[in-house]
Amino acid sequence: MRKTLLLILLLFILIPSANSYAGGVGLFGGLAFISETDTTSRVLFAPFDLRNRESYFQVTNQDSAGVTIHVQVYDVSNLCNENNFFDNLTPNDTHVYNIRDIQTNDGNPSGAILPENAYGIVVISVVVTELIIEETLAPILGNIRILDNLGYEYRTNAQSFHNQRFRPTLLPPTASFNFNSNEGVILSDIFGIPMTTMPNGSLFSIEANIDDVLNAFAAVDIDIVNNNEVLFSCRDVIFACIDENSPLLDELLQVAGEESMGGGGGAGKMSTRTSASVARFEYGINNSIPHSKGGELLCPGNNISEGTVIVTLENLGKGVSPFAMYVGLNNGNGRGSMDAIFAPNPLAYEVCDICR
Repeated sequence: MRKTLLLILLLFILIPSANSYAGGVGLFGGLAFISETDTTSRVLFAPFDLRNRESYFQVTNQDSAGVTIHVQVYDVSNLCNENNFFDNLTPNDTHVYNIRDIQTNDGNPSGAILPENAYGIVVISVVVTELIIEETLAPILGNIRILDNLGYEYRTNAQSFHNQRFRPTLLPPTASFNFNSNEGVILSDIFGIPMTTMPNGSLFSIEANIDDVLNAFAAVDIDIVNNNEVLFSCRDVIFACIDENSPLLDELLQVAGEESMGGGGGAGKMSTRTSASVARFEYGINNSIPHSKGGELLCPGNNISEGTVIVTLENLGKGVSPFAMYVGLNNGNGRGSMDAIFAPNPLAYEVCDICR
């Protein structure tokens, strides 16, 4: 378990608020990166949940030309099974996918059929078949809406890749998010999405690969800082497209514990290992604000109701490019909030012209 006091001090950012919210800021080598989720991209990704919930993914083509998109829906509850199909968006077109009944943009069945209580990840990527102008490489926007039967809902922009270059560093990448129990918040949903990417049709078209969980994972060390700046050490956990019923669970724990971080192109290696004994797609924060579905906690035994969760990356699966986290807070009734934090792989050089 790695502790880095310098990063902890740099990361301690508490934003007073009269309302409960989920919010976060990423940190890389002492420099803050706040992901932009309201600009166009070529790849969008977000969680969905059909366990006494409804989920909707809205995608907009902001280009003056039509685009073909690849929609991938990964079901964590079914061994991370992938349902996928291709769809077409006309110029300046918007379409909403009802994840329980997924229709294509022309109103026909998509062929993607999910079980009653499915939950997992939606990825939408633009298919590019020839060299075209940069603006057309990144034409889509997206957002996710999750409505719970108890009356609250989560809304946030979909995460995406962005036009940034990263250089190797000896400091572990760290991100954080704030939480509190204002407005009666009692429950939480912390989703983690690590993914590898691959070409799709051409050099200028990429798609996600999430179901290879032995390579698509992120092992992190969790700490919580309270409002008195007291640091509470929690535990290591692994985020992957996996649940407690997966036959790959034990193997994933072993792989994540043995391999040092350095995926996504091999620009460098860090000699870090995780002591995680749990791997999931979702967690709750702690005993004060547990998981909405009664799942594992990031920090069991901790009862802080307001503070900052610090997430320090320890190990990535081979080739993992982005790792995104979504933070949802709710009061179990009519109020919910969701936001996203983003931790790109700092050990890879991203080619900005094609990785946006």
